[in-house]
Amino acid sequence: MKKTKFLLVAVDILPEAIRKTAEVKELLSKRPELTVNEAVEKVGISRSAFYKYKDGVFPFYHKASGKIITLALNLEHRAGVLSKVLNFIAQYQGNVLTINQNLPLGGIANVTISIETEEMKVSIEELLEALSQMDGVSKVELVGQS
Repeated sequence: MKKTKFLLVAVDILPEAIRKTAEVKELLSKRPELTVNEAVEKVGISRSAFYKYKDGVFPFYHKASGKIITLALNLEHRAGVLSKVLNFIAQYQGNVLTINQNLPLGGIANVTISIETEEMKVSIEELLEALSQMDGVSKVELVGQS
């Protein structure tokens, strides 16, 4: 059995058919009432191109769903910032497995959080974006997944 290899590639260098295949898959996952025909028409790709690439194209974070991810965050040293981050993760059914917080230096605390993502109600990409927008969070980075 041949093992599939994966590459992490910036979306802007991919051919249009592959980018649009990813768009169709995202559209279908967000709007399950759509048919493939309707989705490919909305995105502007042929059905044959979609079917050619659909089994090999998926968002980067999709492969991490149902897995354990590790995030590195820089948090302002203020009361309640870490608590808000943890409550936010819990609100979307992320299961926090470990937390490691270093002593704050220069008003910033480095925090590492491992999260089980299987039951999460948002994508990992959406989680990262939302966390990065939170007051008191200056950096969020996905540093590992297993």
